[in-house]
Amino acid sequence: MPLWLIPMAYVAGAVCFGFLFPRLENEYLTRYFAFVSDWDIGNFSVASAQALLGSVASGMMALTAIIFTVAYITAQFNTVAYSPRVALLFVQNPTLFHSFGLFSATFIFSLYTLAWVDRENSHVVPQFSMTIVAALLIASMFSFARLVRGVSDLQITNTLQVIGDRGRTVLRETFERLQDGEASPPALNDELGDKPVTQVLRYTGAPRTIANFNVPVLVRIAQEFNALVELDCAVGDTVVYDTQLLRVRGAIRPLPEKLLLGAIALKRARTFEQDPKYAIRLLVDIAIKALSPTINDPTTAVQVIDQLEDMLRRLGRRALDDVRATDRDGIVRLTYPTPNWEDFLRLSFDEIRQYGASSVQVMRRLRSALAGVAESIEDKSRIAAIERYVQQLDLVISRSPFDAEDRAFASQQDRQGMGVSRRRQLTKTA
Repeated sequence: MPLWLIPMAYVAGAVCFGFLFPRLENEYLTRYFAFVSDWDIGNFSVASAQALLGSVASGMMALTAIIFTVAYITAQFNTVAYSPRVALLFVQNPTLFHSFGLFSATFIFSLYTLAWVDRENSHVVPQFSMTIVAALLIASMFSFARLVRGVSDLQITNTLQVIGDRGRTVLRETFERLQDGEASPPALNDELGDKPVTQVLRYTGAPRTIANFNVPVLVRIAQEFNALVELDCAVGDTVVYDTQLLRVRGAIRPLPEKLLLGAIALKRARTFEQDPKYAIRLLVDIAIKALSPTINDPTTAVQVIDQLEDMLRRLGRRALDDVRATDRDGIVRLTYPTPNWEDFLRLSFDEIRQYGASSVQVMRRLRSALAGVAESIEDKSRIAAIERYVQQLDLVISRSPFDAEDRAFASQQDRQGMGVSRRRQLTKTA
């Protein structure tokens, strides 16, 4: 559901409830409790009820203005300090929209209740409606406190942790775990893969980014037509006019293009859905911005490497081959590309290595991260890729403006960047 519909749902609920409940209370509840002493006046006098409801309504508008201010400041801060893509991560937080909706609902229901106070000079105060207004006010205060508490996420440590957690969740849901010593999952029998292409689907709209694939729907369509669907684009790719989206092999008749397109979610920007590369991209963006000459904050880059090392350690134990989805009979019905190990390795470290070439702290932390990842995985081909990457790191250090002593210092491993040097072998001994 689009986020802007969240406050609209609150407003619609407040309008309907505010229109019906005071009428029902006036018609039934007031008469039912008429035996209570002074019920027609209740616990609130007419004047105090009107003053209270007026204050609540006006106060909700002030809080709503504060929400917009907080959202604007958050977006500006994240855009300048981190990245415009990181700003969207916080501005699109559903908590912000729920708070806005709750404040709006409190404002609207307070106005409806105010309209029934001393209605037609009856001197009656709708007590139940007043109680609901009080409950909404308390809920709004809790929501406001939670919103203000969320400002702490602007701190760099919390920001990196949030992005890292999102990435770890996605990679856990996207890639299967390898067995010990296994480089890839067992190959599946795929007779359809040798059949000719019977259909090609191309994109004809405005530029959009692939957010996710509805794998069960695509598998079901392919099974129904006894076909194999080969997606040519990966999650996170931007498709433009005439981009080839997929090929169909072995189909007994053309697959419905509308259903195929409906199973490919396209959005204006990348999302975390089925895309662990996006979390890495955001982390690297923060690191290289921190390493820019205008900011010059290598410690932030080191904190980013902490998150990247953790994600690579987890990815090193996952099957990173192209996804092959099967039906209930074990027949491959869908394939789509995913990054391999070297893709993830370069995405994580290439730009940090290039922009941080003049930082001893970054070089030491990078070497420590590479050694740590190599120690945590079993696949020899992936360890060999890390060893080649370390050679690139050595080449960068050899070409740096450091003197001989600084080069030797930069070539050491240090999990803090500039903390405790660790001298250890990159690969594990037999």
